[in-house]
Amino acid sequence: MGKFHVLDHPLIQHKLTMIRQKDCGTKVFREVVNEISMLMAYEVSRDLPLEDVEIETPLVKTTLKTLAGKKVAIIPILRAGLGMVDGILELIPAAKIGHVGMYRDHETLQPVEYFVKLPSDISERQLFVVDPMLATGGSAVAAIDALLKRGAQPSSIKFCCLVAAPEGVEVLRKAHPDIDIYAAALDERLNEHGYILPGLGDAEIGRAHV
Repeated sequence: MGKFHVLDHPLIQHKLTMIRQKDCGTKVFREVVNEISMLMAYEVSRDLPLEDVEIETPLVKTTLKTLAGKKVAIIPILRAGLGMVDGILELIPAAKIGHVGMYRDHETLQPVEYFVKLPSDISERQLFVVDPMLATGGSAVAAIDALLKRGAQPSSIKFCCLVAAPEGVEVLRKAHPDIDIYAAALDERLNEHGYILPGLGDAEIGRAHV
């Protein structure tokens, strides 16, 4: 069973408060999202497997630890998810990037897949699916469906967001109970328009996500 993690590190919480303010400028918003994503990547990657490797320092040969097993791929949900990619790449520069595009059908209000481009070895990678907001959960569920349909392993997928609504967490956990969810904050609720409260300072992100 997957778990829901709130990453309540003081630096993450401080920076999240900065980008919640309605007068937060676009430049600062982007920079701070990048910083939060890097801090989150440190926690999300905590259980990456290690293996022994023999190296030679200037003084001696020794056996130390290096990353082992599956390589990493970062999968942003377009387009807001792109803002979280560079921060993760700062820590894991060898990660490959995939993309999943979703839009909301105005009649059914359900997410519709319009673009998917993934690394060819998707089944062999640890996948970090990233999106700033987990609101109703529809886009997250559809994006993970798209990955599974193309060979990704459920045990290799982690979903990462900045803020999550309880409603979205419930929907995602019900649809994909094996997926770990990581958020910088669990917000109060969705309003009648499906926006997260209190949400983020960038209104466009709040309006774009389901």
